[in-house]
Amino acid sequence: MQVFKFGGASIKDANGVKNLATVLQKIGYKNTLVVISAMGKTTNALELVIKNYFENKTELQSSLQEVKKYHNEILLNLFENVNHSAFKKVNVLFDELNGFLKTNKSPDYNFVYDQVIGFGELVSTTIVSAYLNTIGIKNNWIDVRTHIKTDSYYRRANVNWNDTQRLISSNLNTSVLNITQGFLGSDANNFTTTLGREGSDYTAAIYAYCLNAERVTIWKDVPGVLNADPRYFDNAQLLHQISYEEAIELAFYGASVIHPKTLQPLQRKEIPLFVKSFANPNNSGTRVGKGITIAPNIPCFIVKKQQVLISLSSLDFSYIVEDNISEIFALLHAYKMKVGLIQNSAISFSVCIDNIYNNLEELLQHLKAKFRVACNENVSLYTIRHYNNEALNKLEESKTVLLKQLTQETVQIVTT
Repeated sequence: MQVFKFGGASIKDANGVKNLATVLQKIGYKNTLVVISAMGKTTNALELVIKNYFENKTELQSSLQEVKKYHNEILLNLFENVNHSAFKKVNVLFDELNGFLKTNKSPDYNFVYDQVIGFGELVSTTIVSAYLNTIGIKNNWIDVRTHIKTDSYYRRANVNWNDTQRLISSNLNTSVLNITQGFLGSDANNFTTTLGREGSDYTAAIYAYCLNAERVTIWKDVPGVLNADPRYFDNAQLLHQISYEEAIELAFYGASVIHPKTLQPLQRKEIPLFVKSFANPNNSGTRVGKGITIAPNIPCFIVKKQQVLISLSSLDFSYIVEDNISEIFALLHAYKMKVGLIQNSAISFSVCIDNIYNNLEELLQHLKAKFRVACNENVSLYTIRHYNNEALNKLEESKTVLLKQLTQETVQIVTT
């Protein structure tokens, strides 16, 4: 059994869908499950739909029509016959989405987000599955929500492994090619949940774990795992191999090629992960596995932008110790802040966070009741794994460093 995952960039248009078919034909798809993301920038477009739903109802239908038009153009470029069943199936999904927007009574943004955003994956897999069947690559379309069960922590749901294992083991025919969605699950009430942005990689790992797969391959628009994001760093280099541990470290610090949760289930069963280019499927890419050293051994650069640096100090010069720190972390947890870096001294505490849920103002008001608070928004958090002086000096050039933290293998820098 093998699990493939194709991201949105790989199927952003009709040519991308055709290339996916070519990859399957070249590599082989016997006993294969394919996990697919939303097409292109569909997730961003649906986020605009959600924003308009809450803030600008007059633009809601217009933004929804843009999403529908984008997918219809892909359908028209894939299927010569406009009466092909794929058109009807996609229209049914958009009717379902429109029906939810008209009848929903919940004011919970996170709940609405998950019910709407998942249609990107449902539509993309419907189109890809129909196209593959049309050209003779027979497959089953699977609704991932019938397999992956989660709690109701919308936008970052936690997997119920026992239920998920049981459902996948009992309901999936592994002898045929299966096409399913990444990113999605469902809770006990069968409402759609999501596993966090870039969660499609995690979906592939969940299936691989439950199916005891031989390997997982993530098909990307890059040649493999690079030592830096080429959007932000020059001369990014391919890492031919890294260990699970190294990949988990890179993911924790924010490397975007591999989702932070993806590696944990794979590591438990020692299932190798390959990151390869969908443009050059025969190239070796990057292998992630057990007990292998990073090759080549070079510094790895990661940046997380639009972060928030909060600096706290005690009002009465008392120590910030266990009871204060535990209270601070309880607040960070309560306001759903993702922590990227912490640093403390006797009377001060600094934390760099990602304000995903837009709860910053409430958190700051709570903290100001007990601490002096300074806050820097829109900062960047840089991390270098396997750093050397040359890499560190180059990174700090022309930047205002607000905070720096060094360990034996890693340096982190917060800059304006």
